[in-house]
Amino acid sequence: MVTRSGWRWAKARAQPPLRHLIDTFRSRYPGSDVQIAEFHFSAPFTQLRTGQADLQLLWLPVREPDLTVGPVVLTEGRVLAVAANHPLAAGGSASLEDLGDHLVVDGGADAPDYWVESMAPWRTPSGRRIPRGASARTFHEVLSLVAAGWCVSPLNAHTTRYYSHPGVVFLPITDAPATQWALTWRISSESAHIRALAQTARDIGTVALAQQPTTPADAT
Repeated sequence: MVTRSGWRWAKARAQPPLRHLIDTFRSRYPGSDVQIAEFHFSAPFTQLRTGQADLQLLWLPVREPDLTVGPVVLTEGRVLAVAANHPLAAGGSASLEDLGDHLVVDGGADAPDYWVESMAPWRTPSGRRIPRGASARTFHEVLSLVAAGWCVSPLNAHTTRYYSHPGVVFLPITDAPATQWALTWRISSESAHIRALAQTARDIGTVALAQQPTTPADAT
């Protein structure tokens, strides 16, 4: 039996913790498999609700009455994507307070506000409003807007390892909370196969991903 899973990363199989989870699941349940498909942050729950995916790996929080939040598989830090010639780039790091001085990419209207805000808050820690700039629906659109100098964007730290774009620098956000990624599925579609994959993830435990930020020199 095949479990169709949605993962935020196009290169999910390259992530050692995810590869280990899938390989362990296959070993425990011969004849079972996991198919991976990428989903876009602008429509985070669509694949689950349309049946295109049986599970998704989503950053928390997920507060949807029709979805079950399972085990946390990964945790990681966060980075701020800025243009290589952006004033923040030379500093080597950023803070959530910095966001109040710059336009942040708008993730669109299809994702719930609470879910978007958990990654790109509406206010700084001191209460200043964080202005929104141009809208993007895909990750590559985000990087294009950042490279053009139109916006900045908070992202998850794995971006620095698996994605690059000419003219974009990733700065560690020193005061951002860690992102938790959890397996999530539709309550109405829960099955023995889904429970088996979730239990495999629980048995392995949560893995913390190392952060590998780029420098301005890497962005040229």
